[in-house]
Amino acid sequence: MSEDLGHDEERKGRGGAVEPFHGDGSAEIGELIGRLSAAADDDMDRETRGRLLGRLARLLGQSARRAGASGFARGRWLADLLLAAAPHIPIRDLETLSAHHHGLTGEALADSVVKVASNATTAVGAAGGALAAVEFAAPPMLLTAPAQLAAETLVVAAIEVKMIAELHAVYEVRVQGSGSVRGAAFVTSWARQRGVNPMEAGSLTSALGTAAKSALRKRMLKTFGRHLTTFGPFLTGAAAGAALNRAATRRLGDVIRHDLRGRDPRDLPKLLPKNAR
Repeated sequence: MSEDLGHDEERKGRGGAVEPFHGDGSAEIGELIGRLSAAADDDMDRETRGRLLGRLARLLGQSARRAGASGFARGRWLADLLLAAAPHIPIRDLETLSAHHHGLTGEALADSVVKVASNATTAVGAAGGALAAVEFAAPPMLLTAPAQLAAETLVVAAIEVKMIAELHAVYEVRVQGSGSVRGAAFVTSWARQRGVNPMEAGSLTSALGTAAKSALRKRMLKTFGRHLTTFGPFLTGAAAGAALNRAATRRLGDVIRHDLRGRDPRDLPKLLPKNAR
């Protein structure tokens, strides 16, 4: 069964939980990020992916103007968007994953999950680079470039968050709780590049601590910087963006798998706090 991480009542804004999207087309941002994160599952064609990325970039351009330069430069805006989009990311359980990957299980299934994710981030890099090549000589490019880079960054991050969540399913490391709680846990796992640890204080909550927020902002800015290669002449940006995304996603998958292999799933239920079971 495939499920969104959840649209639940805990998304209450800056009082502690993940801030929801509001008005002016912002609700569509999370839906687009979620849809693009699942593109590999849906066999989305390149034209559709490019069109959805373009739509997302336009919406992000509007959002960036409201966020201001300081929020963008510090990574806060990107981090908040990823956290708010996390509940829209469709996550498959172990049974569904195995069925979608031709009955594979164990390490073979993990290999396939990482391969699909790396193919998806490769496609995002190629689509974004091709879009940049078309707009390279156009005067509006200087204004639209940051929004396009933000779109690529958020979609790649969402694909990798989805990969991490599904690798937890493969290795039977269950992260329980509401949609906001699980979404925040997997986003934090992405930022820190390690598996979710139920023993760690604050790991199963929808409100990120100071250290986790700092790690997320730094990771978003690093990913954003990687996508600057998209803006090369002609289609060189597409090739560079695709190659860098593929390598980074595979490396992340290897790191997370190595971490999760050290977890005994039989020990996890007794480690989870009662309110997260």
